Amino acid sequence: MNKWNRDQIAQKVALDIPEGAYVNLGIGLPTRVANFLPPDREIILHSENGILGMGPAPLPADIDPDLINAGKEPVTLQPGGCYFHHGDSFAMMRGGHLDICVLGAFQVSRRGDLANWHTGAPDAIPAVGGAMDLAIGAKKVYVMMDFLTKTGDCKLVDTCEYPLTGIGCVDRLYTDLAIIDIHQGQLLVRELADGLTFDDLQRLTGVTLTYQPAH
Repeated sequence: MNKWNRDQIAQKVALDIPEGAYVNLGIGLPTRVANFLPPDREIILHSENGILGMGPAPLPADIDPDLINAGKEPVTLQPGGCYFHHGDSFAMMRGGHLDICVLGAFQVSRRGDLANWHTGAPDAIPAVGGAMDLAIGAKKVYVMMDFLTKTGDCKLVDTCEYPLTGIGCVDRLYTDLAIIDIHQGQLLVRELADGLTFDDLQRLTGVTLTYQPAH
């Protein structure tokens, strides 16, 4: 089965972000999106630890240990970028000032519920961070995740088994097998990985999908 790798998924997200958007990239896989933003578009990246105008990851020789994102990874600052108080950053998130946030997920339900902060395992460390604030505050929520777990279970489910981050908040899924929109209770498959048929995808999924390609 052909799959998109993580950089290919990140590139697909980056190309779908419009000119002038204010965007938060969540910890982990979503941070890769910064490396693929089109240079001809002005897209303003926000980090919840207090950065606006964040750039891509620096070269090793250019790392500034005091310039990091919310996941403690080194980043760069674009011309005109700025720093501000953590509280002001959360006010931006909660106040509806972000156009898009991109988050990882353990599970997403067919209704767009998001579970991304805790698996419920007794030895897991809960780490919700600002995900709840982003999930309800951003105008659109994009999720990047593998379609299947390491044991072959689908992460797109009828009902999330893990503690919820947000209810009905997810607008679009970017996975290694497909891009899927969640719209008015329907799961609309917009694009499939090369060599994968819609029937193949549906067989892997425990919920009903609708094939509605974007192009």
